[in-house]
Amino acid sequence: MRSPTLTRQILGLAVPAFFALVAEPLFLLVDSAIIGHLGTPQLAGLGVAGSVLATAVGVFVFLAYGTTATVARALGAGAEQRVVSAGVDGTALALVLGVLAAAGVALGAEPLCAALGATGEVLQHAVVYLRVSALGLPAMLVVLAITGALRGVQDTRTPLVVSVVGFSLNAVLNLAFVYGLGWGIAGSAWGTVLAQLAMASALFAVWFRRLRASGSRLRLRPGGVLTAARDGAPLVVRTLALRAILLLTVWVAASLGEVTLAAYQVTFAVWTLLAFALDALAIAGQALTGKGLGAADVAGVRAATATMVRWGIVGGAGMGLLVALSGPLVAPLFTPDARVQAAVIAALVVVGIGQPVSGYVFVLDGVLIGAGDGRWLARGMILVLLGYLPVVALLRLNADALAAQGPVVATVALWLGFTAFMLIRSAMLRWRERRDAWLVTGLV
Repeated sequence: MRSPTLTRQILGLAVPAFFALVAEPLFLLVDSAIIGHLGTPQLAGLGVAGSVLATAVGVFVFLAYGTTATVARALGAGAEQRVVSAGVDGTALALVLGVLAAAGVALGAEPLCAALGATGEVLQHAVVYLRVSALGLPAMLVVLAITGALRGVQDTRTPLVVSVVGFSLNAVLNLAFVYGLGWGIAGSAWGTVLAQLAMASALFAVWFRRLRASGSRLRLRPGGVLTAARDGAPLVVRTLALRAILLLTVWVAASLGEVTLAAYQVTFAVWTLLAFALDALAIAGQALTGKGLGAADVAGVRAATATMVRWGIVGGAGMGLLVALSGPLVAPLFTPDARVQAAVIAALVVVGIGQPVSGYVFVLDGVLIGAGDGRWLARGMILVLLGYLPVVALLRLNADALAAQGPVVATVALWLGFTAFMLIRSAMLRWRERRDAWLVTGLV
């Protein structure tokens, strides 16, 4: 695989994926900016509810990642019928899981938010936002599944168009519902639900056209759906461990006070934006690795991995520098509270310093997912969780002392702990990538 060709392949996938992925966390950034101007309790409530909702969606991220790997490997092996059927099976599974998840989140909204430390007015706002947002879970999971299928056929442009339109619609609806109709935090949730429904409908129409063009019929294959669920199980375990890490971090943030929790919500929204931006290379890694291994091109997979890792580290360093310097401009966009602003500005410096590690982690994670290495990723993330627990315990045991020193110190300590998690994760992924056990070729 020649270097110029490899570069074009990576950029052809990563650049559209970058803009599409950046649009996704912009949903959260828009919500944060709009709700932040309603008040600090509302912003803190969004932080708690957003963590629960992200967990509910994140648990099923295999619908995108697993589908990308399966479709890409089938594409590389020239199995077109398997390509289209994998997309249909993933979408059907997404609908079933989305309905079940929506019911669970809506019914358990209050105890789930309370378990993360929300109380009083913060808890009330969190519950309102979460119950409304739960209605959009089926659409969110369908978006994951079909986006994954499109990435598998090396199409990252269509998800880009749909994401940009969806983001724009989300912004307009949120402003209209929150301020125009005076619905408060519930209006922001309704805007996001409707935008997700529109995105799911558009992506389904695109995949249906591919299905018809292949000569296949739209039909439910219970066996295929069950296979998709079975193949995704290891990634569910991996994601549950990852979400446990993120929820533990929110739990610690809640123990450090309302201001620190609000600052964490803003900072995490920025970190998520960066993560999705860097994840563009991971998406390219998934698609190219799956296709390359399906075609038995191990040398090409190794070359692509080395190139993308370098780009991830350099890209992370560049974005990290911008973020570290942008705090005074970013913080006022989300809240008028001077205490929250000061904590956000300090925390973004820590976030910026850690971005080269994030770039390295996200690329290798994507490559291993594209290789179908879900079982190892599940075990590896459990070990990372166990390694992070002492960090969480240290922060939680010293919560009162940290809070007494003010929200700036408390928020910085929280993000230093989170950076330790990323370092542990990078060590685990490096150990795996240096070996050959994940380089399995052909259809599996």
